[in-house]
Amino acid sequence: MKRLLIPLAAASLSAAALALPADAAPDWVTDNLAPKPADAYGVANFWLDADGAALRKATQYHWDAKDVSKLVATQSKDGSPDGKPGLTAPTGTTGKPARAQNVNLPKTIGKVFFLDHAGNYRWCSATSIQSRHRNLVATAGHCVYETGKDVYDKWVFVPGYYQGKTPWGIYPGAYAFTAYDLDTYDDYDGDFAFVAVHNGFALSGQKQVTAKEFKAWAGDKWTKPRQISAEEYAKCVLNLGECWSEGEDKAADIVGPDHPDAVVEKTEVDEKTYQDAKTGRGQGFKFGEPVPEPVSKADWDAYKGLGKKGEDAYGNFTITHFYTQKWIKPGTSRKYYEAQYFIGMAKDMGRLGDVVGGQGFAWNQPRGQKVTVFGYPAAPHPDGDKPYTGVTPKWCSGKTGTKTYQVNTFRVEEHQVLKCSMTPGADGGPWLMKYDNGKRTGYVNGVTSMFHDQDGNDRVDFISSAYFDGEVADVYNKANYAETKSIVGPNGELLN
Repeated sequence: MKRLLIPLAAASLSAAALALPADAAPDWVTDNLAPKPADAYGVANFWLDADGAALRKATQYHWDAKDVSKLVATQSKDGSPDGKPGLTAPTGTTGKPARAQNVNLPKTIGKVFFLDHAGNYRWCSATSIQSRHRNLVATAGHCVYETGKDVYDKWVFVPGYYQGKTPWGIYPGAYAFTAYDLDTYDDYDGDFAFVAVHNGFALSGQKQVTAKEFKAWAGDKWTKPRQISAEEYAKCVLNLGECWSEGEDKAADIVGPDHPDAVVEKTEVDEKTYQDAKTGRGQGFKFGEPVPEPVSKADWDAYKGLGKKGEDAYGNFTITHFYTQKWIKPGTSRKYYEAQYFIGMAKDMGRLGDVVGGQGFAWNQPRGQKVTVFGYPAAPHPDGDKPYTGVTPKWCSGKTGTKTYQVNTFRVEEHQVLKCSMTPGADGGPWLMKYDNGKRTGYVNGVTSMFHDQDGNDRVDFISSAYFDGEVADVYNKANYAETKSIVGPNGELLN
């Protein structure tokens, strides 16, 4: 893998992470996503608003299913380790290991959501990974960086995501770490990223407050209008409240039936006036047929209106009403409103690794390792068949290839591969070595980068990942030092 780029300075990173020998060139690159709590809160609220409407609107990262590339095996059978193999142990949140025949889904996996530069709502697959501050997400580099250059907007991780629901909270990205190869050359040998995320939080409803409380609130807040009477409006103005009026009081005008704003009203008349009226469309014309109304004897006796009173041989009493047309342009009335103040309540969910655990990390491992790969496939195969929905996670299991592979169109020289039919949407999903089905933990030894059709039948049959060598481990180690914090306080308030 090529040498990585000198990073941008980040004041919030630990000084230990930045300490390097004077003659050594740093071999990692980082970019800010939303390091400030206020920005991170706004990003998360963008996705959570309207009961997760934006989350449900998102589609998988766009990959042209008609342009699935082929792999070319190289001569190397040993891969390309650049040092000794290494492992970082996972952390879990599960209890006693369970015995199961099927593959148990890890609690750490989920989706990352972001806006691409065209404004499209997108998602990829990802996992929580063990780190010093229990705040790190592993995914594909192209799920964080667009064409290897700039980071995506409004980037968040949602573990356990399902149809707009965020069961363990939403975790806004703070800092992204990736390879110079991807950042500069869009080289998929470096198609991986580690993202340090803030503490997760969940929205927990709304609360109506006073104007003073509203002004002091640092979190999400909004006003709603409430219609009030003219008397309430006068009182509100007197007390210097936030109130306003709209429209004007204006009486209705008599107009012809052809007036563009005309509406017809019925006017009750006596029987003679109704019978003398014409049938048709116009002022004073008959309005429908006479309308008989059954009434009680008491109402019949008390009635003094224009209708015709009637009684049949069985003692049933009726009043028949007669109507003519009246065409008017409706009047208007002034309406009065006052503001109601609401604040959005939020709950701090804690650090990502404390909530869902974190997978381990492995590098410089021999080829031919057994791995279990998880992801949310959604796109169709090149032939148009669409076996996956992207709603629930799927998995593949097997041994990785013993050779390195090239994909010339993406500058790939040393990908590792696995026979698997998952389609795009699984991008960024973890390749877990030594997966313990009971503990639901393993070691991230790759992330899904590309999809391939080796036998030419227009079906994805292989997926590939960047080979995790010592330089990937170096990027991981630098991301390991990135510190983040809570963005909402114990009362749901936004922290500084």
